[in-house]
Amino acid sequence: MHILIAADAERVINEITSALQQPGTTFGVCHDGRFVSPAVAKRVPDLVITDLQIGSMGGMAVTMALRLDESGGRLQHVPIIMLLDRRADVHLARRSGADGWLVKPLDAFRLHTAVRTVLEGKSYFEGISTKIGDQQPAAAG
Repeated sequence: MHILIAADAERVINEITSALQQPGTTFGVCHDGRFVSPAVAKRVPDLVITDLQIGSMGGMAVTMALRLDESGGRLQHVPIIMLLDRRADVHLARRSGADGWLVKPLDAFRLHTAVRTVLEGKSYFEGISTKIGDQQPAAAG
């Protein structure tokens, strides 16, 4: 499995790689959100994990750019998990088209659960109610 991490904070990168490191898993890192789409085009990852705040192009813009490239036929679908700074940021993740999100601080169990769920083609959402009738995230594209 290849995971592309879009983050500029070494602490976040280290938390992700430490939690998800196992035989057969490789990681790519983009410290600037502007380089995520080209990195995905060069080597399609199994998963993109993006931090909400990354230098000049944050996680919401990265996710929306990937979904736009996907809808335009320039990239294939890649599952995306966004890392949020607080529960109030959930609306940003909902609007971006992310397949899942976690509210920091991270822990290995929640990260593993989110990754497994998203790679199974399901959604993983923290910070919102999952009761029947609740509004679901907007579809990308």
